[in-house]
Amino acid sequence: MMEGIYYKEWSTALGRDMEFKVYGTAGVPVLAFPCEGGRFYDWENNAMPDAAAWLIQNGRIQLFCADSIDAEGLLNGSLSPRRRAEMQEKYFCYITGELVPRILALNAAGSAAKAASAAEADKPAEKAAAPKPVLWVTGADLGAYQAVNCLLRRPELFCGAIGLSGRYDVADRMGGAEDDLALRNSPLAALAVGLLDSADKAALQGRQILLYAGQAQDGREPDALASTLALDEALKAAGIPVSTEIWGQDVTHEWHWWARAFDVFTNRLFS
Repeated sequence: MMEGIYYKEWSTALGRDMEFKVYGTAGVPVLAFPCEGGRFYDWENNAMPDAAAWLIQNGRIQLFCADSIDAEGLLNGSLSPRRRAEMQEKYFCYITGELVPRILALNAAGSAAKAASAAEADKPAEKAAAPKPVLWVTGADLGAYQAVNCLLRRPELFCGAIGLSGRYDVADRMGGAEDDLALRNSPLAALAVGLLDSADKAALQGRQILLYAGQAQDGREPDALASTLALDEALKAAGIPVSTEIWGQDVTHEWHWWARAFDVFTNRLFS
């Protein structure tokens, strides 16, 4: 099992410490969200970094696994829907305003160190290992929703998103699309009402969205498949590029399938 470097840092947006782990020292930065109710260590515990081990170890990508606050926000039944929407917005602000700059700083430092090491060895640094100015973002289950939500709302920060068995219609957890925060934080609802303006759509023309779901009839994958197909249709209707892959009838809503898909997509993108 690949082990990462652990960080625990104060978040002003959330008013609490937030944890994350980093795998690798250089390469294209990839921010990963946990599943519904999950934690930052779930990716490691379910061998997701191992699925991209060659890319990580060879400086092609650097993986950053974020923590969630689902138990305090979207899944907290003791809160009013509006309060859950406010917590989701605070989490979004933490990710985009605090964690993203931290990721870029760590990634730049690691890549600079690698370049210096290559120069000392009288060898040029490989172009493939150089960081990009923006991040890729990914997640499975509810983490896929967080990934796509980040890209659609802040395309200047993210160059692409990979959604694995995502469930993208979460407006009902926040009071419905008539609530402004729920609308901004629900990709399907936002696309349905045309919330993205022409500038947003123009920025997204240069981004990549990769969606995946299986066809197994287990507990959650049918819902993920339906949600993935609905998002695919909504993005295409809005003129936003998307590539969607529907895998076989044996593909269930489980980590080992997400690891296989993450392996396929990351190697396709970053090898």
